[in-house]
Amino acid sequence: MSGTSCDGVAAALVAVRGAGLATRAELRAFETYAYPPAVRRLVAAVSAPPTGTVDRICRANVVLGELFAEAAIAIVRKARVPLSRVALVGSHGQTIHHLPGAAPPSTLQIGEPAVIAERTGVTTVADFRPRDLAAGGQGAPLVPYVDYLLLRHRRRGRLVLNIGGIANFTHLPPGCRPREVLAFDTGPGNMVLDALVGLLTRGRRTFDRDGALAARGRVSPPLLRRLLRHPYLRRPPPKSTGRETFGVPFAERLLRESGLSGEDLLATATAFTAASIAAAHRRFVAPRGRVDEVIASGGGCHNRTLMRFLAEAFAPVPVRSSDDFGIPADAKEAMAFAILAHETMAGRPGNLPSATGAARRVVLGKIVPGR
Repeated sequence: MSGTSCDGVAAALVAVRGAGLATRAELRAFETYAYPPAVRRLVAAVSAPPTGTVDRICRANVVLGELFAEAAIAIVRKARVPLSRVALVGSHGQTIHHLPGAAPPSTLQIGEPAVIAERTGVTTVADFRPRDLAAGGQGAPLVPYVDYLLLRHRRRGRLVLNIGGIANFTHLPPGCRPREVLAFDTGPGNMVLDALVGLLTRGRRTFDRDGALAARGRVSPPLLRRLLRHPYLRRPPPKSTGRETFGVPFAERLLRESGLSGEDLLATATAFTAASIAAAHRRFVAPRGRVDEVIASGGGCHNRTLMRFLAEAFAPVPVRSSDDFGIPADAKEAMAFAILAHETMAGRPGNLPSATGAARRVVLGKIVPGR
């Protein structure tokens, strides 16, 4: 899969046994294969309305299909597993536009699954989100169902946090049933930070490694208060968001209007990500049940400044890595779509209406047979 950070393909080889609540998943291999610069530029172009022309989208769909197929083959080779032993490829694709609030609601993920199936010879399940949209949902978030399968606990309340380009979390009350799970996108994760770094360095850097630049800055309380008044943050769930709200134009406006140094702006934007996550917990989760621990995953876990802000915001509740639970933080979302593909082939629904707002649970995805 490739997330909203648009930086490459995350490939996971996962052994899945059972289905539904009997699901057991074991990660055999994981790797992130960076997009070549030309592909990264192409993805950025097709994700913005002025440059997202039909011919570019058409080409990008096949280019990404080829890259995803190469990643699938490479991860299998890394694990020294014969491709003939792989039962399924689950491909989330690359989201280039997500409009759940439009009339009609729509979403578009590219990375042609027919190309993946043809190059690998393996049956491919892809395009998971539109079925939930068709059932009246937001098409997101979908990973909460996997959180429910793998991380629910009989006695402990858990907040399962993923920090990708967009941040989202899943609240799993103790001993919860599917209808009791709450999940939604809280707001920006790494997206605003990555965009600011690109703008401030004129493209020489694409992210704030370890949060080092933000660590040298000072948070601006007035700007942070203004950011926390963003209308998305107060909208009740179910809800989802993306670069249409928190993408490059948002970062450009922030840079233009803030009057801060680059390091102070990054410090404030990092604090905004942490504070918006904590505010979502206070506003929508705390009234419905306790949280005994926060389990974090995603690329944002490598940002030490962000993780420090989160630890301070949630104290005394501990913020732990999903690594502590046998799910590597970088691999969690790729693992999730392997499990969702497995559920689809078992004929089992993969969405949670309490998370997406769908009218009912539905089987997700489209299946392209292998050779």
